Amino acid sequence: MRLLPIWCLLLAAPAFASPQLDKLSLPRGFHIALYCGQVPNAREMALGTNGTVFVGSMEAGKVYALTDSHHIGRADRVRVIARGLRMPVGVAFRDGDLYISAVSRILVLRDIEQHLDHPPQPVVVTDGYPEAAQHGWKFIAFGPDGKLYVPIGAPCNICDPGHGYAKLTRINPDGSDRQDVAYGIRNTVGFAWQPGTGQLWFTDNGRDMMGDDKPSDELNRISRIGEHFGYPYCHQGDMLDPKFGKGKSCKDYVPPVLDLGAHVAALGMRFYTGNQFPADYKGAIIIAEHGSWNRSRKSGYRVMSVRLNGHEVKAYRPLIEGFEHNERAWGRPVDVQPLPDGSLLVSDDLAGAVYRVTYRKP
Repeated sequence: MRLLPIWCLLLAAPAFASPQLDKLSLPRGFHIALYCGQVPNAREMALGTNGTVFVGSMEAGKVYALTDSHHIGRADRVRVIARGLRMPVGVAFRDGDLYISAVSRILVLRDIEQHLDHPPQPVVVTDGYPEAAQHGWKFIAFGPDGKLYVPIGAPCNICDPGHGYAKLTRINPDGSDRQDVAYGIRNTVGFAWQPGTGQLWFTDNGRDMMGDDKPSDELNRISRIGEHFGYPYCHQGDMLDPKFGKGKSCKDYVPPVLDLGAHVAALGMRFYTGNQFPADYKGAIIIAEHGSWNRSRKSGYRVMSVRLNGHEVKAYRPLIEGFEHNERAWGRPVDVQPLPDGSLLVSDDLAGAVYRVTYRKP
């Protein structure tokens, strides 16, 4: 069956919240514009060799491909290249193939950029991941070792699931040789490798139901295989869980590099390696904060930058704010994706959109 392309900028009103870019604030010199406004429940993004922007989603199990055929910094076509999958949030591109996470399965669309109008059927790479839906949707990415990194989130808000959950794994591109990378990770929905060091950094969502201001979401760094980052025993590096922390010590677990704030829902993150933004953004981590639900007053709903000096945090500052006003949200950032020209894409699942951030010296 042929999957027809859709024009990105349609006159008909979408069924989701409309982007309100005039309400967003960015540092001086930065600008934000709509890259595509027709990507319902836009989640993780991946960039193809030919410039295709692939976007995972939870909406009807669809995966999207956005193309900017005129090279003007705005997509003019969006194609549905897969549908009917189970929460296909995660997308990762390698050697012409698009890998897709679908809870218990990892699938692949072979040679996809050559077949956007007539996409192939997804091929199952592995179906050996857990079926649990809570924290079961997965951000995925290929590491510098050529392996696909796949998290297994805790199947609960707080529980002790053993070594079967709450961890990060990796597999070969053919699905073989699954290995555990790190433990004690409640739910990471964003990770990337630091240029120069090759070390893996990741965001992790703190547990709920402990009040407005604790525990914090975390930014972490893996130094060696097999490290344990605390969940469910220790949160934010210094707070024992009231139930599962009994008899434990936070000193036995790897503390976060940075506390990101309680309930901000830190999701997708990437290192900025482009040359368009000011020099102090070079090597910075850009984090999409989806925003709180378990809080009396909202937190998150923004895109943040973490400026680094090697492994040390120099600054943690907003890049984009304004996705919520007066406790009402119109947008929720999910992922960030730098483009080769140095601009930055941001996905928004609530508004069903992808934005492009650029910089011009004032």
